[in-house]
Amino acid sequence: MCYTLQDMAKIVHARVDRETEALLRRLQRRTGLTESDLLREGLKAIARERLVGESDRIAGVGEFRSGQKDLGSNPRHLAGFGKK
Repeated sequence: MCYTLQDMAKIVHARVDRETEALLRRLQRRTGLTESDLLREGLKAIARERLVGESDRIAGVGEFRSGQKDLGSNPRHLAGFGKK
């Protein structure tokens, strides 16, 4: 990874407990990455895991109420759906 000072717009300070600090040191030794690199990569990994599909949300899903709790799963309500 190669970053210039111009790429780094924000400095973040974080407090970590001893267990987290030990994990950070272990990761530094194993990967050769700096604390900053590891924290950047960690944030990106969390975002990939927890924000997946956030921008792929289907418009309108969950915004309309039909009054039928099982509208999308009960075969009785789906009879003939999608047929012309």
